[in-house]
Amino acid sequence: MVLLIKSGGAEAIPEWQSLLAELAPDLVVRGWDDPTVAPDRVRYALVWEPNAGRLAQFQNLELIVSSAAGVDHILADATVPRHVPIVRMVTGETGERMADFVTMAAYALSRDLPRIVAAQREQRWDASLTGRMASETTVGIMGLGELGRASATRLAASGFQVIGWARSPKSLDRVQCYVGRGEFDAFLSRSQILVNLLPDTDETRGIVDASLLARLPHGAAIVNAGRGSQLDPAALLAALDTGQVGSAMLDVFDVEPLPANHPLWRHPNVIVTPHVASAVSRRAKARQAAAAIAAHRAGMPVPHLYERERGY
Repeated sequence: MVLLIKSGGAEAIPEWQSLLAELAPDLVVRGWDDPTVAPDRVRYALVWEPNAGRLAQFQNLELIVSSAAGVDHILADATVPRHVPIVRMVTGETGERMADFVTMAAYALSRDLPRIVAAQREQRWDASLTGRMASETTVGIMGLGELGRASATRLAASGFQVIGWARSPKSLDRVQCYVGRGEFDAFLSRSQILVNLLPDTDETRGIVDASLLARLPHGAAIVNAGRGSQLDPAALLAALDTGQVGSAMLDVFDVEPLPANHPLWRHPNVIVTPHVASAVSRRAKARQAAAAIAAHRAGMPVPHLYERERGY
C-alpha cells in the first residue's frame, strides 16, 4: 500500500519516509513525482496543492490527507473524486501554535506595535505610543472551531476581554458567545480586535469586506489567520486610510506568496506574516496522517474528516 506525498518538496521526502517508517512501518511512502509508483498501488495521499487531475488518476485511492487545516487547496481541483474522504490536518500542535499566534497578534495590536515599528524606521521617539492594556481590550474571535476555541481560551487566560461568534451555539468559560446572523452586528460592534478564524465555505468567502469593517468600533484592529479568500484587501486598505481600521496583522492571502508590488507589504499599520500562524512540524503531521490511515483501515471513525455538506 503506497502513501504518496506532496508536501514540502522533493527534499522533504526522506524525512517523511523516516517519520512514517516509525509511525506506520507497513506503509510504502513515495514522493509525488516518483516515476516508479504504479497508480493502482496508491491507497493514500498526503498533499498540499496537488496538481489538477492527478488525484483522479489513482483508481484505488481510499483517503486523502490535507497537509494543512484547510482543504480548499484540494477542492480547487474539480476532478478530485467525491467519494474519497478528505482529512484536515488538525493536531494538538496546530491549536497551540494558532493560540500562540493570535495572542501575539492581540498583544502587538493592542500595544500599537505597527506604529512603534514605523517610528523606529523613521528614528522618531514617540512616547505617546502606549496602546491599551489587555484588560481594557475586547478581542472578538470569528469562528469557534478547534482553533478558535484554543485561541479564545488562551486570550482569556492572558487577561483580554474575549467574545466569540459562530453560526451554531457554543459555550466557553470566560468567553461571551454570540450565534448566527441575528447576533453578528452586536458581536462586531464590541470587537476592538477582530480575529478571523472561520473555515472556508461559500458563506465565508469575502466576509471581511467594507460592510463588515464599517460595523467595527472606530480604530479597530484586524487579525486574519483564517483564509485569504475571506478578506477584501481593497476594502481593508480603504478602511486603514480613513482610520476606521487602525492596524492589521495578516497571515493568509488569496494569492501566496503575497505579490512583491502589493500595497499591504508597505502599509505602515500592517504586519504581514508568511502563512505561519498554525504551521506545525512534520512529525506532528506524520503522526496525524498515520492515525487517520490506521483508523480508516480498522473501520473506525477517522478524526477531522472534511464534511462537504458543512463546508469544513
